[in-house]
Amino acid sequence: MLTPLLRELVAAEKPALARNDLTMWGYVVLCALDRGTVRTQAALAQAVNADKTRIIGTLDELQDRNLIERRPDPEDRRVRLLAITDAGRAVKEAAQAEIQSGEERWLGLLTAEERSVFLRALQRMTHA
Repeated sequence: MLTPLLRELVAAEKPALARNDLTMWGYVVLCALDRGTVRTQAALAQAVNADKTRIIGTLDELQDRNLIERRPDPEDRRVRLLAITDAGRAVKEAAQAEIQSGEERWLGLLTAEERSVFLRALQRMTHA
């Protein structure tokens, strides 16, 4: 039951991402960096469940657009420290607002009680 729903949600997100000139991976990276819980490319790859070589192109693109910064770690020059820029945060927030607006249309189909139960269940499932 979740697969068709997830496909529809992803399809609904694509236009919002395109309007903000982001790929799905770019959006995922910006969201992870904005949470402030990852600092290195290796930690980012683990946080977004991607091979670290898979996200290098995405990081290059985001850095070229000044949406993220990559700096050598002063303690280990082989490690790159990542940070979202103000411009990156603004693009992420614009895309996120559009995506959340779309999610609200889906959630609006539910009663207040159904919505509450659904969101609690999703939280439990994503933190399991």
